[in-house]
Amino acid sequence: MVVLVCKPNEVDKFRMFIGDLDKVVSLLLSLSGRLLRVESTLDTLDPDTEHHERLPLLEKKRQLLRQLSEAQDLKDHVDRREQAVSRVLARCLTPEQHRDYSHFVKMKAALLVEQRQLEDKTRLGEEQLRGLRESLGLGMGIGMGMSMGYGLY
Repeated sequence: MVVLVCKPNEVDKFRMFIGDLDKVVSLLLSLSGRLLRVESTLDTLDPDTEHHERLPLLEKKRQLLRQLSEAQDLKDHVDRREQAVSRVLARCLTPEQHRDYSHFVKMKAALLVEQRQLEDKTRLGEEQLRGLRESLGLGMGIGMGMSMGYGLY
């Protein structure tokens, strides 16, 4: 719809904004996930763990916090651009179409978050399944014959 009713330069701004929104939300999710894993690792370390083992993790945490702050600055910039794109589209689209656009932008970010959560759950499930198979001896070829009906011959 935007292509049909807007000028080419406005369409370019719209497309660039949508692409940047995807990238910055994905970056925020990635950094948040990495930070969570580092913090979880730090939390599971024995308090008596040597300082030289904790130091790289603490440095990684500081680095991720800094990157997360920078990514949030980028997100703030993308949010300001969204307002500018929205003002342009408000002139080109009908009020109903503009509401659809606003809903699309909100849902795009929410769906990216949901997609990442589903990917994380899938990855966790696969890891748990792999661990279960290994604990049952299926991960190393042991017991494979039984699952194929051959018994232990």
